Formats: sequence, C-alpha cells, structure tokens
Amino acid sequence: MAREKKQNTRIRGLDAPRGRSGVLGRTPQPSRDRFGRFTEWIARAMGTPAFLLILSGFCAAWLAWNTLMPQDLRFDSAANGFTALTLMLSLQASYAAPLILLAQNRQDDRDRVQIEQDRQRAERNLADTEYLAREIVALRMAVTDMQGEALTRDVLRGELKKMLAHLDDAPRKDSPAS
Repeated sequence: MAREKKQNTRIRGLDAPRGRSGVLGRTPQPSRDRFGRFTEWIARAMGTPAFLLILSGFCAAWLAWNTLMPQDLRFDSAANGFTALTLMLSLQASYAAPLILLAQNRQDDRDRVQIEQDRQRAERNLADTEYLAREIVALRMAVTDMQGEALTRDVLRGELKKMLAHLDDAPRKDSPAS
C-alpha cells in the first residue's frame, strides 16, 4: 500500500510544474536568480532621492533621540561621537558597495548579450541591403537592355505561340509511355 502510494505520488508530480507547491505540498524551490534580482532592487533603491531622505531622517532621528532624550533612555552617547551610528552607517555602506557591484556585473552581462544581438542584427541588415542593391542593379540593367528593343504585341504573341506549341509537343511525365 505504501509503495503504491509512493508511485502514485511520483506520477502526480509530473503534471505540476517544478517549484510550485500544490499537489505534493512541496515548498517552492528558490530561484537561482533571486539573489541577483535582490541586488538589482537594492542598487535601484539606493540610488533614489527617497532612500537619501529616509537615511537622512533615520540619522536625524538617531541624533535627536540620543541628544534630547533623558540620559537613561539614550543608547548612543554624544560624548563618544555617536559610535553606534557610525558603526551602523559603516555596516550599511559595507553591504551596499558589493551589492551594487553585483548588480552592475549583471547589467554588464545583459549589455554584452544585447550588443551581440545588435551586431548580428546589423550583419543581417547589411546582407539584406547588399542583396537588395544587387537586385536593383540587375533590374536597372534589364530595363536598360529592354529600352533598346521595342517589344510589340505581335512579337509577344508570336513568342507565346511558340512556347505553347513547344509545351504541346513535349511528352508529359504523367502520361503512359507508348
């Protein structure tokens, strides 16, 4: 019974995409790219005026709390130069720099792929343009050749009659051989 249930579970697992919870009650598998997207989100967020305002407000609140509140409620002494605030800002900067560099590396990789695709597209456009230029030259040459010869209706009818006679005289492939 347990073996049958185990096989049944395996079979039912094939109808659900990987990484989705549901049929088997599995937790979603983490995306390999999740950390990269997180670093890009951090880099984008740190480059905004809102981040600067929030960080400035945080520092102002920290300084106000530790200078204006009663001595027993303060946690960072102004006499020590706000050491805890300095450590907090240093910690934030020490994590921010590598995260921003990781986000830049990911952007560089995307840019490299985009540049390669643009190069391939440019090569195809150049080949298409050269082909069209050759075709235009061939058409111009054909028109130039035809301008010297006047093609009348009688000449055209005669050529078409010759072709029709040639087609009637030619043995057909689908007819039985005699």
